[in-house]
Amino acid sequence: MKTKKQNRKQLSGGFFQGIVSRENIEAIVIAVVLALFIRTFVVQAFKIPSGSMEPTLLIGDHILVNKFIYGITIPFTEKKILQFKKPSRGDVVVFIFPKDPSKDFIKRVIAVEGDQLAIKDKKIFINAQPINDPYGVYRDPYIIPGRGSEMNRDNFGPVTVPPHALFVMGDNRDKSYDSRFWGYVDLNKVKGKAFLIYWSWGGLFQDMRWNRIGKIIH
Repeated sequence: MKTKKQNRKQLSGGFFQGIVSRENIEAIVIAVVLALFIRTFVVQAFKIPSGSMEPTLLIGDHILVNKFIYGITIPFTEKKILQFKKPSRGDVVVFIFPKDPSKDFIKRVIAVEGDQLAIKDKKIFINAQPINDPYGVYRDPYIIPGRGSEMNRDNFGPVTVPPHALFVMGDNRDKSYDSRFWGYVDLNKVKGKAFLIYWSWGGLFQDMRWNRIGKIIH
């Protein structure tokens, strides 16, 4: 037969177990809510699936994207609030692909609203001036003729970027499916600016790219 003291111990133990259990659940809920908040409004992780941004970004690079720098998107809408700045020329941005909203693309901003852009034999001109293009890589020596075509890799435009839009290109210029082929990116479709490689893996353990981890994206 159990004594009153033993019963009190059991009751006390059950009470503390309930507190611990409740505290654990609350901690998990708070962690989940905080993670969702950070992912939605602050920072989101992405994996690079193609070589269109080589050599800046390689297939298998895992990156972090600053989601609030260009404004916070109201959930279930494309409206932005608290917009600190707009994307600038040279920014590497993640955006919703205009031709398929289920996909996210990553490219570099080449021209912003109001800019006149032209490409002549692989050379980019903004407002009739050749630009310094340190990140663009051209590996195919062949130049596709046809200046003035709207779907030409090496000769394009001139065009004027419309209001509230961006013209973007991949750094791997000869192997990138970008604004030269499908048009402009609406500013409301931009998810954020890529800023850090936090993991890089080629597929096998020996393919770990340790020297890329922690690399700032320019």
